[in-house]
Amino acid sequence: MSIWTTRPELAQLNSLIEGTLLESLDIRFTEVRDDAIVGSMAVDRRTHQPYGILHGGASVALAESLGSMAGHFCRRDPETQVVGQHVDAHHLRPVRSGRVHGTARPVHIGRRSQLWEVRITDDADRLICVSDLVLAVIPVKGAGSLET
Repeated sequence: MSIWTTRPELAQLNSLIEGTLLESLDIRFTEVRDDAIVGSMAVDRRTHQPYGILHGGASVALAESLGSMAGHFCRRDPETQVVGQHVDAHHLRPVRSGRVHGTARPVHIGRRSQLWEVRITDDADRLICVSDLVLAVIPVKGAGSLET
């Protein structure tokens, strides 16, 4: 069973990246499933911390990007938008290069809030981070909302 109120298309998702943090970190949307959005991010100088491994904040940026975009397409009321309210991340292993791959799945999709779990793996499919993202569903107020 599909979770989407409006099923997102990959081209649509990736068209929203230009000029944003997602472009700077080379975050790309790679798949839309019936129950998830999948994306990836480069692990290189742009996303490293000073010790040459993936910065935890970059993992959080990937998690929030995937979960927020997924949440937008699950809204029940088109006069609302979703915004990040709380995010946490459990970093399990370091990554030095390649790409990491995140999958955002809903735990709860409500009228006023959403909870998403984002699991991030490395190129060898080893779990490197688990993140929970709470989204507030709020009324649209002027510019800044996504057009779907």
